[in-house]
Amino acid sequence: MGNVLIRNIKALVQVREQTIARVAGSTMAALPVIENAFLYLNDGVIEVFGKMDELPSLQAEQVIDATGRMVFPSFVDSHTHLVFAASREEEFVMKIKGATYAEIAAKGGGILNSARKLQQTSEDELFERSVARAHEIIRTGTGTVEIKSGYGLTTRDELKMLRVAKRIGKETPLTVKTTFLGAHAVPADKSKEVYIQQIIQEMIPAVAEEKLADFIDVFCEQGFFSVEDTERIVEEGKRYGMRPRIHANQLHRSGGVQVGVKTHALSVDHLENIGDQEIEALKNSNVMPTALPGAAFFLGLPFPPARQLIDAGLPLAIASDYNPGSAPSGNMPLMMAFACIKMKMTPEEAINAATINTAAALGVEHTHGSITKGKVANVFITKPIPSLAFLPYAFGSNLVDTVILNGKLYQS
Repeated sequence: MGNVLIRNIKALVQVREQTIARVAGSTMAALPVIENAFLYLNDGVIEVFGKMDELPSLQAEQVIDATGRMVFPSFVDSHTHLVFAASREEEFVMKIKGATYAEIAAKGGGILNSARKLQQTSEDELFERSVARAHEIIRTGTGTVEIKSGYGLTTRDELKMLRVAKRIGKETPLTVKTTFLGAHAVPADKSKEVYIQQIIQEMIPAVAEEKLADFIDVFCEQGFFSVEDTERIVEEGKRYGMRPRIHANQLHRSGGVQVGVKTHALSVDHLENIGDQEIEALKNSNVMPTALPGAAFFLGLPFPPARQLIDAGLPLAIASDYNPGSAPSGNMPLMMAFACIKMKMTPEEAINAATINTAAALGVEHTHGSITKGKVANVFITKPIPSLAFLPYAFGSNLVDTVILNGKLYQS
């Protein structure tokens, strides 16, 4: 597979001698960095790193001089809807003119709009449109991504989405984890109970038979799926080996956090509408609270209370929620900028939230999310930058210069 030596690194960021499960509370502010460093990648994994004055004699097929530049572990984006058929900028314009979410949905917009478009798109065409987005996020530093279904809403189309997501993992250098989100919305031609029965009796077994999903998710929200619905669906998914991850508390105090804790979900994602009760529930769990600041920004919602969560001793992860309706960007440095500007997280906290903690939210903390010996060689080299804080500070700039995934230089 070859090897790469990166020399004269201004700062090697997120260096962890040992794998850690997550960072929480006050430890989120601590980000280990080696200045004037080297990094040696061999056979697709991180083999050795340290200070330049300790550089051993190493044989390297490629040597990169990173003078003035920083090296980061690639971002882990633990929540996306990257596979979709078409954009929804017409709804964006309706929102600008004052239309509410309910009014847009009543006119055929929202998730059902995406579902109609996806059902009319062939699997190959869906792949071609989606793989372009995969390459887009690689260029802004993402190396691992979770991709959900949920715009199919029929068994055939949910399977189609998950097959496309799996294919992206095979045909790009991204590490891809997949989530079955059949319970994203109720199709217009079915009652909720009939659709839930279809999810449980038909979709989950079909997804499991083709081994298409690592996780199961439910949009636990008023007007969509209740706490009771969510528990029924994810418990059935667990019987087939899919670990729960929950869309929780985006629009209302939906009970999503509590059902995530009860069902031992890996993560509860969104959290725009949480308070003391939800924070108390999370304190007694191993569930990863995950903020999706791009969605809060795009929809004009309250941003998740990062300081409250961190001050309570909790961990926090940051993901993009890349989707056509409420977060049409998978740019993780931009998500970190939103977290710093609107959620008052420090740059160090935001970097921890977008690497180690998102890796934990996907169960890949032993292989991804930090500069640790033996982990997958997914890193990026920045353009020359003056400091760590410059990455979220310069929120309109792509500061990623060179991407290395699985130990190989990425050529876009």
